[in-house]
Amino acid sequence: MLVPRERAGVSVIDDWSAFGQRTTASGTVVFDGVAIDDELVLPAWQLADRPGLTGPVSQLIQAAIDAGIAHAALEDAKTFVREHSRPWVDASVARASDDPHLIHDVGRLTIDLHAAEALLADAGETLDRIAAGPVTADSSARASVAVAEAKILTTEIALAASEKLFELAGSAASRSTHNLDRHWRNARTHTLHDPVRWKYHLVGNYYLNRALPARHQWN
Repeated sequence: MLVPRERAGVSVIDDWSAFGQRTTASGTVVFDGVAIDDELVLPAWQLADRPGLTGPVSQLIQAAIDAGIAHAALEDAKTFVREHSRPWVDASVARASDDPHLIHDVGRLTIDLHAAEALLADAGETLDRIAAGPVTADSSARASVAVAEAKILTTEIALAASEKLFELAGSAASRSTHNLDRHWRNARTHTLHDPVRWKYHLVGNYYLNRALPARHQWN
């Protein structure tokens, strides 16, 4: 159902108070005697009854958001290390960016990010191919699985990069003036909307038991 924001009886209450994703569209909406246009009543509940790409497309967008958070967190970490961080006393280097342990961690995070981005791109291409023809139960399932695989990696790198940022950059990065904690807050809050543990279950159940994923907006 779609209802114009300015329609009489619609009250949007800005009560989303999570520590991350402050600009999310979540929050309370109250409808009190609102007039509804028949043509704006959409049978969304019927989407689960037939194969489609509504869920995979929705999840692809969420995975892309997480990948973006990871990318931003890693870029901010590298910038802070280069420009502000001091090397650890036992590293015996003049610059923090020459610390071999930091170099290793940046390499690991970069590889994981590239892997997540590659699966994300592959999932998008899979959806494009499937959308080009009649969507069947099998092809709809393949779309959900492809996106779930990407979502697993984008979730994990978003959380890893946004948390590792502080270990790499050092205690100075935790100062509120830098606002670097926004990356972790956003990653942690956003990835809670659909638990990654169920993505593993979806993928494993498909490949082991050929079980087709349930059709809804989180698959």
